[in-house]
Amino acid sequence: MFMPVLSGLVVSVDAFFIGLSLGLQKRCRFLHLAVINGFLLGLCILGFLIAGRVYKLITFDMDLVVGFSFIGLGLWCILQYFIKCSTGERAASLKTIVLVGLVMSLEAMLITMGITFIFLPGATFLIPLTVAFAHFGYSALSFFLARTKYVKRFPVILSHIISGIALIIYGLMAIFVEFGI
Repeated sequence: MFMPVLSGLVVSVDAFFIGLSLGLQKRCRFLHLAVINGFLLGLCILGFLIAGRVYKLITFDMDLVVGFSFIGLGLWCILQYFIKCSTGERAASLKTIVLVGLVMSLEAMLITMGITFIFLPGATFLIPLTVAFAHFGYSALSFFLARTKYVKRFPVILSHIISGIALIIYGLMAIFVEFGI
């Protein structure tokens, strides 16, 4: 039971950088982050329930699907910021905040499903709860840190790039597990 909880804590670290990037945006409020994480909790529970049923139907190893999904999400996080910069948009719009929240929620759902696949048949309901609460804790902490005078000087681009790279690394790790590297 310890390993699924530890896995949920470790793979949720990218939420720290997502919270940081949202906290650096003046338009984003803590209420936005709380709503995002409420939706995220629902998707984590849904992912856990789906993973248990889907696992029996899948004839191939899900590590590749999870891996490529993480890589795609990571690239999206990085490219989304560069596209926003190239269009001259500096402040985050509500649409951007919603998209970042949706990506973070889908990523948490994939994390939950991936951890559930790994630990089935012994997977417990602690997996989605750990992933969701770790995401909320990491993102809330970094959100409030971003509002301090020292972190405000942190370039927003770095938080998007680090968050995207963390997702890409998770994806590569899942792919490497598939090939036994």
